[in-house]
Amino acid sequence: MSNPKFTPEEALAFHLEPTPGKFEITATVPMTTQRDLSLAYSPGVAVPCLAIADNPELAYDYTNKGNLVAVISNGTAVLGLGNLGALGSKPVMEGKSVLFKRFADVNSIDIELDTEDPDAFCNAVRLMGPTFGGINLEDIKAPECFIIEQRLKEEMDIPVFHDDQHGTAVICAAGLLNALHLSGKKIEDVRIVLNGAGAAGIACLELLKAMGARNENCIMCDTKGVIYQGRTEGMNQWKSAHAVRTDLRTLDDAMKDCDVFLGVSAKGAVTQEMVASMAPDPVIFAMANPDPEITPEEAHAVREDAIVATGRSDYPNQVNNVLGFPYLFRGALDVQARAINDEMKIACAQALAALAREDVPDEVDMAYGRKLTFGRDYIIPTPFDPRLIYTIPPAVARACMDTGAARRPIVDMEAYEASLKSRMDPTASIMRSINSRARAAQARMIFAEGDDPRVLRAAVQYQRAGMGAALVVGRQSDVEAKLQAIGMADAVAELEVVNAANSPHFDEYRDFLYQRLQRKGHDRQDAHRLAAHDRHVFAALMLAHGHGDGLVTGATRKSAHVLELINHVFDADAEHGVVGVTAVMLKGRIVLISDTLVHEWPDQEDLATIAERSAAVARHLGLEPRVAFVSFSTFGYPVSERAEKMYQAPKVLEARGVDFEYEGEMTVDVALNVTAQEAYPFQRLTGPANILVVPARHSASISVKLMQEMAGAIVIGPILSGVDKSIQICSTTSTANDIVNMAALAACKVE
Repeated sequence: MSNPKFTPEEALAFHLEPTPGKFEITATVPMTTQRDLSLAYSPGVAVPCLAIADNPELAYDYTNKGNLVAVISNGTAVLGLGNLGALGSKPVMEGKSVLFKRFADVNSIDIELDTEDPDAFCNAVRLMGPTFGGINLEDIKAPECFIIEQRLKEEMDIPVFHDDQHGTAVICAAGLLNALHLSGKKIEDVRIVLNGAGAAGIACLELLKAMGARNENCIMCDTKGVIYQGRTEGMNQWKSAHAVRTDLRTLDDAMKDCDVFLGVSAKGAVTQEMVASMAPDPVIFAMANPDPEITPEEAHAVREDAIVATGRSDYPNQVNNVLGFPYLFRGALDVQARAINDEMKIACAQALAALAREDVPDEVDMAYGRKLTFGRDYIIPTPFDPRLIYTIPPAVARACMDTGAARRPIVDMEAYEASLKSRMDPTASIMRSINSRARAAQARMIFAEGDDPRVLRAAVQYQRAGMGAALVVGRQSDVEAKLQAIGMADAVAELEVVNAANSPHFDEYRDFLYQRLQRKGHDRQDAHRLAAHDRHVFAALMLAHGHGDGLVTGATRKSAHVLELINHVFDADAEHGVVGVTAVMLKGRIVLISDTLVHEWPDQEDLATIAERSAAVARHLGLEPRVAFVSFSTFGYPVSERAEKMYQAPKVLEARGVDFEYEGEMTVDVALNVTAQEAYPFQRLTGPANILVVPARHSASISVKLMQEMAGAIVIGPILSGVDKSIQICSTTSTANDIVNMAALAACKVE
């Protein structure tokens, strides 16, 4: 997978819209009535305050301390950008906070401290200790990072973890375990050369030594060469701890006959000659970012037997810290750890290594667009593997308990693992899978509304994300002016702008349209006017003639009107079994609601067809369908002829012999709540429904918009199913990112 391309303007817009920054704080308790306020604050809050004052451990029960991590930096070593200062580091720290939430459901707050004095930094963090369950230090330059972390670990009774050091070390160790497994070597026997004696490099070597690597077999190098006993130039106490007795003086010398190279240094630090001089089956972890010490292509050109890992996502075996820190903290927080020790880091590395050797789930293969199998090109799990959340934290928690660092040990580990599975957010993996399939499809996507800045931004993003070619319907001068206005003038040359005036196929389009409409009250002039002046019709004609692979439209007109225009070209109506399915995503749950677009008042046969179409969409999204026909009644009560068709629709499905779960009629709470379902032991759903088939289009529309406006749900759709060609209709409130998502759906055609 390649790194996505984007302009500075796109990156700024991402952080600006819809609100500045990348996350917000929301209440987890009701705050609507006077009683709610009295319980949340004065006088009710006094009760837990007194309880915690009497027993400080109760803070984990009555506050968010137990699932709250601080991401703290002074901005002295921000990414590869250098000392940007505390405020300059804030976007990165916000990003780290949302990664905690996204991957391990850990709440996190970013804190930027405006000081380069280690004493002042330590005092500030130590004084904030009661607030948090853990501290993640980030982007602090060496050697201050060593001083700060060591002091805070000694002074605080919660985990303190400098991810730039230990996060890299854990993932590196996991990959190395598997690389050595494949090459038939043992960690205690191999010769290891590390280049880059900064925070990450030193932590890597320290962890590997804790795991069995011998001190005399490990050579550390920096910009001045080998760190050997007796060297004085450029030394400090942390480098000196890894100095060895050796005659080797340069990286070139050290690489000869070594088994493992670990690089956390700079682009081009390793040459092909150095790689060629390594021992058989060499392991090369070239982890410099954004460009490795040597690329996999360069290494394999001279050593086909090499196992190579980098820090980049566009090469196999990415050493990515997001595989470690969220799950380390998840496990540590869940046992209320006093620290993250070496045993916990080793347990994390070993669990990651073991996971990579297991069969990879289909959804992971689908997300990455290729079959992943343990071997030289897959020694580290991928960041989006859903098993990470319930595999790594239990291993970390066990190690914490075994070493006596846990305040509250977990008694039932199986129940704990089950609870971790419930923290998974299926919506993110679904969208990643869709995007990966879109990149594989390389569809020529028609964007019908080239006069809208959102659509133009989406077209550029679609193309730059490597999904395929973007064809924009509009006037060249208008497109150029609008791209210029939104700061994307450089994209003008990238997009293909098409319209009736410059199309060599216009006469063919017009004649085709006249054949479609001549018996529907339209004359030849009407057909000409529609084809020449309506961009939705023109775009549909392009698609019908194979001059594009998919179509995205609807951002500037109501979806029902757009569908009516598309119907001039395609049979996209209720009579032909076409259905609009809308995906509603909220708090890690996804529910499909249908039909939100086509059927005004479906009968039981229509409802059964809607269910079948919706089930196909669900499977396309990677969900196993569970359909509920919803109404205001549940299994016949209260009695109403309005609910009769919802009662009959499951019988129609039964007669059709479909291969998915379905049930009804039932109220929405019974459909979505397992506890409510238990009151009806005869019902056939094995879990909460993920498809709600509603009585009419108006009830579908009300449901979706209510969830969107009142609950802040993410809405994708309506996803059009049942049309011969791939067409997706956006809503008029769509953002550029929403339109890109719809384009990705159109690229991997929904049947």
